[in-house]
Amino acid sequence: MRFIRPRSIPGQATGTMAGHFPWTLMYHSVAIARDDPYMITVSPARFRRQLRWLSSWGLRGVAVETLLRCHREGTARGLVGLSFDDGYRDFTEEVMPALVEYGFTATVYVVAGRLGGYNDWDQLGPRKPLMTALQVREVVAAGLEIGSHGLTHQRLAGLGARDLAAQVAGSRRALEDLTGQEVAGFCYPYGSLDAAAVAAVAGAGYSYGCAVSPGAHGGRYAIPRAYIGDRDGPLRMIAKLARDRWQR
Repeated sequence: MRFIRPRSIPGQATGTMAGHFPWTLMYHSVAIARDDPYMITVSPARFRRQLRWLSSWGLRGVAVETLLRCHREGTARGLVGLSFDDGYRDFTEEVMPALVEYGFTATVYVVAGRLGGYNDWDQLGPRKPLMTALQVREVVAAGLEIGSHGLTHQRLAGLGARDLAAQVAGSRRALEDLTGQEVAGFCYPYGSLDAAAVAAVAGAGYSYGCAVSPGAHGGRYAIPRAYIGDRDGPLRMIAKLARDRWQR
């Protein structure tokens, strides 16, 4: 398929979206999948095309912590955040080689208490292996960002203080012990959050939190992201960018 670069990308001039934060994309798994009821999987070929489109538009994918730091410094022009939820093993097998090919980086949010296990929270979907502790260290050694996706991938809205502390602060401690580095970012499982959850993320010492559509809770600790799936070609991605520009 021949792709013609659009004349302009909404928000590209400043590298930020209208409102508060730059454009951040939300991925999950990159693999071949015949059964994908939750639509969390992008094929490796489609993923590489999506990276190529971003590059052709003059955008460079970076880790979310990097994106936000550049945004604060006023140097986020031409940057887009790449985030991957759940920490699937295919991040090391499919995503990392593609990122190297295009000179991009990214953030992967792992479930600290499920390393080496499977996505048993997806009852209807196929079982996908999660990164092991060794692979998490390999991601860090490669210069990519590791963030927390909770301890057991539990919905945070409505949880009591003790359970929130385990999911939010406990997962951060576990990942910092594993990697020997500060964990700056938290990502809400299922995008589920409330005021108490947001406060817990801030209180646990994270620099930021990633959500999906945070509504009234949006801010530094509940940053909105754009879902990207296997059906997203260049026109759909441009439409999502434009939509986010006007909704934020």
